[in-house]
Amino acid sequence: MTLFEFDRQYDTEAPVIVGIDEAGRGPLAGDVYAAAVVFDKNTVIGGINDSKKLSAKKREALFDVITEKALKYSIAVATVEEIEEINILEAAMLAMRRAYEGLGIDSGNVLALIDGNRSPDLPCRCTTVIHGDALSQSIAAASILAKVQRDRYMVELAEKYPEYQFEKHKGYGTKLHYEMIKKYGISPVHRKSFLKNLSEK
Repeated sequence: MTLFEFDRQYDTEAPVIVGIDEAGRGPLAGDVYAAAVVFDKNTVIGGINDSKKLSAKKREALFDVITEKALKYSIAVATVEEIEEINILEAAMLAMRRAYEGLGIDSGNVLALIDGNRSPDLPCRCTTVIHGDALSQSIAAASILAKVQRDRYMVELAEKYPEYQFEKHKGYGTKLHYEMIKKYGISPVHRKSFLKNLSEK
């Protein structure tokens, strides 16, 4: 079954299928992003897949195709401050809900396909899909939009905080990133709750 065919099996359940995914739950720094995407039932996008399985260049190219061909799409965030206040899982759910709300669609006609095993609190019917970003075209598209937008945001943070070299590791817990944190300390865009055990690194 192709990713396009996976989505089409839900056509009898709702006239509008929305794919939703997030990016950035694991990093030590930066906001968490989410995206929601709606395609026309006849739209097939070649080469689309889980964003983690694609090169940065391929994701950037697909970002433009997806935003051009989608009937509607929305990208949203939950901030570092919100992550610290409500924890990363709840912040990811919040970003997903904001992405859905950004579509501005009638929820009575919608089935949302959510990547993973937990759904955000949405005003429409929801189905969770484990590994959905590798199975569903609309979820994979959302995965790509969220990942690309978050990577662009991390490059912007790299200009503001060049010493941390965010453009290289995008905030993830690489050896380089930990070295920079040890050298320069924790910045305002770091998730302090993720760095409680820094002395053990």
